[in-house]
Amino acid sequence: MSKLVLGGLIASSLLAATAPARAAPTAADSFIGDILADGPDAAAITRRCDAYVAEITRSLSALEHESGRARIDTTLQRYDDIVNLIGSAAGEFSLYREVMGDDARRQAGARSEVRISAEANKLNLSRPVYDRLKAIRAAGADGATRLYLQRTLAGFERAGVSHPPEERARIQAMQDRIAELGTAFEKNIADGRKTVDADPGELAGLPADFIAAHPAGANGKVTISTDTTEYVPVMTYADGEPLRRRLYTAYMTRAFPANEPILRQILDTRQQLATALGRKDFATLVLEDKMLDTPAKVEALLGEMAAVAKPAGERDYAKKLALVKLLQPSAPTLDPWSNAYITQQVQKRDYAYDRQELRKYFTYNGVRDGILKLTEDLFGVDIRPWHTAKWDPAVETYEVYDRGKLIGRFYFDSHPRPGKYNHANMVPLRNGLSGRTIPVGALVMNLPFGEHGNGLMEHGDVVTFLHEFGHMLHGIFGGQQQRWAGQSGVATEWDFVEAPSQMLEEWVYDYDTLRGFAADPQGNPIPRDLVEKLNRARYFDLGMGDMRQLALSNISLRLHQAPAPANLGAAVRRLDAEYSIIKLPEFTEFQDSFGHLSGYSAIYYTYRWSKVIADDLFTFFSSNGLHDRATAERYRRLVLAPGGSKPAAELVENFLGRPISLDAYKAELGKDL
Repeated sequence: MSKLVLGGLIASSLLAATAPARAAPTAADSFIGDILADGPDAAAITRRCDAYVAEITRSLSALEHESGRARIDTTLQRYDDIVNLIGSAAGEFSLYREVMGDDARRQAGARSEVRISAEANKLNLSRPVYDRLKAIRAAGADGATRLYLQRTLAGFERAGVSHPPEERARIQAMQDRIAELGTAFEKNIADGRKTVDADPGELAGLPADFIAAHPAGANGKVTISTDTTEYVPVMTYADGEPLRRRLYTAYMTRAFPANEPILRQILDTRQQLATALGRKDFATLVLEDKMLDTPAKVEALLGEMAAVAKPAGERDYAKKLALVKLLQPSAPTLDPWSNAYITQQVQKRDYAYDRQELRKYFTYNGVRDGILKLTEDLFGVDIRPWHTAKWDPAVETYEVYDRGKLIGRFYFDSHPRPGKYNHANMVPLRNGLSGRTIPVGALVMNLPFGEHGNGLMEHGDVVTFLHEFGHMLHGIFGGQQQRWAGQSGVATEWDFVEAPSQMLEEWVYDYDTLRGFAADPQGNPIPRDLVEKLNRARYFDLGMGDMRQLALSNISLRLHQAPAPANLGAAVRRLDAEYSIIKLPEFTEFQDSFGHLSGYSAIYYTYRWSKVIADDLFTFFSSNGLHDRATAERYRRLVLAPGGSKPAAELVENFLGRPISLDAYKAELGKDL
């Protein structure tokens, strides 16, 4: 599952509101400038961090000592400039940690992330700043600015600004420690890559291009890693059960035991922080500014979704187990390391859908160009190459123009490298501010490349690519009319931010979309009947997949409602079993590589709630046509462009003409195919 890096260091302050206004560039804009895309060494990254910290410190001191009447155009603007500095730094150093080509620079990025987090915590606990902001008379301001100020003050209060000075110091120490531990947790996952050896014959069933790219070494063995580009094909296609089991075991024990004490400290320190702030637990604290703002509401959502997904999941499992018993009559259950393999076998048998037949139409270059073209056609923009510095030769850079006006820039870092972040996310690097700056972001992914960009991708890879690019579009379109950095781009409630990206995934099931870029090596476009087979098969396994996502949501929530359990692995396996159709084996310790436990803490459920919203939003497109420009423009204007200027529920209601409903989700999961 992908992630969106929100610069979550000060998420309670950043996820606020926005106002369509223009303002003159500020000193913060000039200071921030460009990222160190080609930063030569760790020292350069550290110097960059030193400069950020010095500028944040100077700006914070000036605001704390501000005199005269507190005003929106002075006090709030100075505060927002600090938010812009911290948010830009958080994204920048997160990127360096994820993508730099050597460990020294990645570690410099990680250390800098921790330092910037400390500056964010210092801001959020500054009583002088809070008092100045609270003194602003905002009655005559526009609604978005009032909402920004309201949410900002609430963020200060949740952070503990009203506590005595010595208690605020203790709270900040805990927050700083959580950030430090989280960075270490993420690094251990990136460094936790494992490999297994296989006999060449064990690759039977895998695509020919995969086998060709994995020749035997001097020892006669083929080395397979836990990188997504190797793990997914092996688990999906390898006929040999022993290889699948060995690789599954390696994958589900990554970063174990290195992350075990770190995760325990993260959970315990979060619980201590929540207690210090007068909350029952950390889940209660972190949910207070979300659309679903209590654990009880999240629990109710998970229960309602499970009531729909479980019957579908049980139908999925019955079909799979029936095939397992045909192949191996004595097998009592379906093993988790055979789940993906049996799934595609059922799809071939029952739906005439062959994933290997489909993947030959998805080269990296073709998919990339198709996604860019889809964006141009749907939203009427122009995407052009951007000639700029980059941290690796394989990185691709682009600019977005709207009616001749530059409105955004982005990087694609799409392919695996040793030490690189090993999943997929969008990193916001620069906020878009009306009349001042344009938004900039980076997609960090791990997709096949091949020799010349002709690496073949799974359809799931295509979904991931478009999903992450959906975050980028939200950041760009939501960064055009904003007055405040704290509301630019994806600055909505955190449990809404996945919805636009999840909705966009629907386009890569659409034949009219796919025929524009999906072609085989001879240039033949993807056949309509193959796309029809894909769509007949797509709902099979959806129930089991959703139950697994609900299980992850349950783990995320429950681990943050009490101190860390004595045996983390056992607790996680038990919490998973409350929802997952297939139980985790006793040897799994996947909690140590569950990266969302660091960044998303208790709120992994956001993917499920966003899925409900995404399905609901898509009903408007499915009624009017997926390529209807008027609908796309209306969606851009009412949902994406406002950023966080209005509550997310209001954005959805403005687009749909009614409140959010689970009906579309229930209809999708209720299909018995």
